[in-house]
Amino acid sequence: MRRGGLALALALTACGCGYRFVERASALPTDGQRVFAPTFKNDTSEAGLEVLVTDAFRAELADAHVDGPEGSPVLAVGVVKALGGGPGQAFTRENGQVSSLASYHVDLGACVRLTRGTKTLAATCVSGSAPYAPGADPLAGESARRVALNRLAQQLMQQAFERLSSAF
Repeated sequence: MRRGGLALALALTACGCGYRFVERASALPTDGQRVFAPTFKNDTSEAGLEVLVTDAFRAELADAHVDGPEGSPVLAVGVVKALGGGPGQAFTRENGQVSSLASYHVDLGACVRLTRGTKTLAATCVSGSAPYAPGADPLAGESARRVALNRLAQQLMQQAFERLSSAF
């Protein structure tokens, strides 16, 4: 009886569950070639934002084991298109005046294009928003904003990588 149960369990395991796991590297439309991401263009007024977003996309390439050196045949050309944000939820007094802010949010938009020479292999644009808590002083508030921007850049570049992987 025990052997029959074990054999059945092994047979079911061998059949699989219907899910297919694809290596991230083979999911990009690059024919297995390595990808280099030069520093993205920054169309916003926030200095250094292009480095934050580029590093997040390079981390995705490295995680998929497809990051290549400068001069690689396939490039991931990116542009940081938009940056915004402001106060989120506000607490008001009975007279309608704002008493305090519960949160702020930062918005970010970027586009990434995979190219080989002059040919575009895939392209996508992503955007999103992330909340952050206002600080007790301006320095703490700006620090929280930068942490939210970093987190948002990572999320958006992961989303961009996934979209580029499923574009073909």
